Amino acid sequence: MNRRRTIVIALGAGALAAPFSVVAQQPGKIWRVGILPGGPLPPRQFQWDAFRERMHTQGYVEGRNVQYEYRPPASEGAPLDALAADLVRINVDVIVAAASLAIAAAKKATQRIPIVMCPSSDPVALGFITSLRQPGGNITGVNIQHEETTGKRMQLLREMVPKASRIAFMWSTFTGKLQLEAAEIAAPQLGVQLIPLEMGAADALPALFDAAVKARAGALLVAQTPFSFGLRAQITALALKHRLPSMYSTAANAVAGGLMSYGPNDSDYYRQAAVLVGKILKGAKPADLPVEQPLKWELVINLKTAKALGIKVPPVVLLQAERVIE
Repeated sequence: MNRRRTIVIALGAGALAAPFSVVAQQPGKIWRVGILPGGPLPPRQFQWDAFRERMHTQGYVEGRNVQYEYRPPASEGAPLDALAADLVRINVDVIVAAASLAIAAAKKATQRIPIVMCPSSDPVALGFITSLRQPGGNITGVNIQHEETTGKRMQLLREMVPKASRIAFMWSTFTGKLQLEAAEIAAPQLGVQLIPLEMGAADALPALFDAAVKARAGALLVAQTPFSFGLRAQITALALKHRLPSMYSTAANAVAGGLMSYGPNDSDYYRQAAVLVGKILKGAKPADLPVEQPLKWELVINLKTAKALGIKVPPVVLLQAERVIE
């Protein structure tokens, strides 16, 4: 059986010793890039590392001509307005805001400083931009329509666990609700009874899983939100403890122990955002930069988790995988 696998090649430190392009800028100018994550930095550090690496290859060298101003919240779901306001106060050249809550806080804080969404889900519906092709205003970035692929995730989960006719759907925030609505449309077509469960505080997660088991859920689909991403280790551990095959939107969840994920590469859209930031620092206006879509979507399967759950991965699903974790 052929298996397509993603091979990650680690670049040595010397590979980034010299940038691949020269930045046109004022002599001695140090650009200040404000970074507003959707939650605490540690669970997201690998994504911001990818962002900084791509900035480096464009000629933006930290400590020489660029400085990063991080303003992460202290906890998942913590308010972001004051952190965004602080970036405006110190007058950064551009703000990179990750996920809808951070973008909303940045938009509220300034209509002057360019904002790069990294990423957003349905930014037009959320009122961040006028259109994907012509954003208008001071915002552009990367758009991920998770709700458009929610049905695909449910289909893949159903193929992986055919007996799971009752699927728990954990969600939070407005973007999670959009994904829930998409799941509710897809469920009848797949012969699935959906069990919606709204995520709240981190310490409420065990009770949420108890509710899923009590409702006789045979599998779990988790909406992609800053909360579910930041708490992925806890969520995947609880899913395994309760023997719930689980599906997510990002590979980081599968790496953390989830059964499978389907969505864009976890780091690629941060690299795309870095390219947009580079264009802005060279003089481009956010209003003139079309919002970008993810470059690649991938199915990731954790075979170790499948084995722990006693699941034999169907060949039809395995052949679709871009990456397997053993």
